[in-house]
Amino acid sequence: MTVKTILPEDKLPTRWYNIAPDMPEGSLKPPLNPATGEPVGPEALTPIFPMSLIMQEVSTERFIDIPEEVREIYKLWRPSPLFRARRLEKALDTPARIYYKYEGGSPAGSHKPNTAVPQAYYNREAGIKRIATETGAGQWGCSMALATQLFGMECTVYMVKVSYEQKPYRRSMMEVWGAEVLASPTDRTNSGRQILAETPDSLGSLGIAISEASEDAATHDDTNYSLGSVLNHVLLHQTVVGEEAVQQMEMNDVYPDIIIGCIGGGSNYAGLAFPFMRERLAGNRNTEFLAAEPTSCPTVTKGKYTYDFGDTLCSTPLLMMHTLGHDFMPPGIHAGGLRYHAMAPLISALVDAGHMNAVAYGQTEVFDAAVQFARNEGIVPAPESSHAIKAAIDKALEYKEAGEEKVILFNLSGHGHFDMSAYDQYLGGSLIDYAYPEEKIKESMAKLPKM
Repeated sequence: MTVKTILPEDKLPTRWYNIAPDMPEGSLKPPLNPATGEPVGPEALTPIFPMSLIMQEVSTERFIDIPEEVREIYKLWRPSPLFRARRLEKALDTPARIYYKYEGGSPAGSHKPNTAVPQAYYNREAGIKRIATETGAGQWGCSMALATQLFGMECTVYMVKVSYEQKPYRRSMMEVWGAEVLASPTDRTNSGRQILAETPDSLGSLGIAISEASEDAATHDDTNYSLGSVLNHVLLHQTVVGEEAVQQMEMNDVYPDIIIGCIGGGSNYAGLAFPFMRERLAGNRNTEFLAAEPTSCPTVTKGKYTYDFGDTLCSTPLLMMHTLGHDFMPPGIHAGGLRYHAMAPLISALVDAGHMNAVAYGQTEVFDAAVQFARNEGIVPAPESSHAIKAAIDKALEYKEAGEEKVILFNLSGHGHFDMSAYDQYLGGSLIDYAYPEEKIKESMAKLPKM
């Protein structure tokens, strides 16, 4: 049977799905003021975010309309295709059916423009001239550079130093779209100077880059900060992915038994998973949800569910989330988008409530899966997305062993065309696996805020 992969343009969702009203009672904890321990209100975020995004962050509305100007830009690459991995199924000799939602067709090559575009739109509407942001592997920086260019704004990107050096073409891509790109930590901010004074050869981290970008925004009246993952409004915008996938699965008369995605901060997985999670939370389905992360940054599988800062320099409100500690410094793995110390509060709450599970992989086995996928399906995946591929392959083999004809759906959140140096190392046998030492995790945990 031919798989119906493409939705017509008129089926592009008109609303984002906000999962917050459907979450288990009492599962969502409010952000706290670190000085007082009291919940913070929307006003605490006004120095760096426009009120429109702050209202989405705290919204209790189940659906939020997508502005027409945003939908018109979405049409550059949306609706995105849903594919069935028939050749991979055959290679695995599995009775399972494997589907994947492919987000690598956006101009930036990943799912990130799904939120970069609306964030730039709402900031422009608020009169903001420049966006300051961070990026790990570069997908988010590229996406915000694109979005600000489309809306006639300026963009400053603090790129984690190890990725700045590993992925020069992503840096070039941002600069093509007019962004200023800085290797973080920099000497441009108090946050960066503090880190460099303590660790002159620091490779950087997302936590440090967040500190620098948010400080930049807070100290310039014409500038706001923009985050590519973790926060509620970011995950909200990504649900355009899952809302499309729901329609596409219906077109093919199938429903997933398991939904898989990689997690760093949580945006791509939430985007696919939440519209399906809606049915589980309503008691209509018992779909399994599995998130895949690196063993070098095992936020959910080894982290603690507690209040912590979102950045290294402790400048943000405290969020209830899975965390390895705000000063956790992961090694320089090639899946730079997954090198964050904490997890989105919404995903963390779902894991804590038993609605979602997580698994961790080393980067060599992840690249094994990536190459197997590429040789069968043709797409060279990003290292981050390859964690989801590894999990999907493992589940397909598990179903083979059990003789179960289950349906797997995963998010292929981006292509790996700018990650070929990582593939070079893999093919040359020089790729190194990291399992973050337990004692280092304990050291970071010891510095968690005392609430």
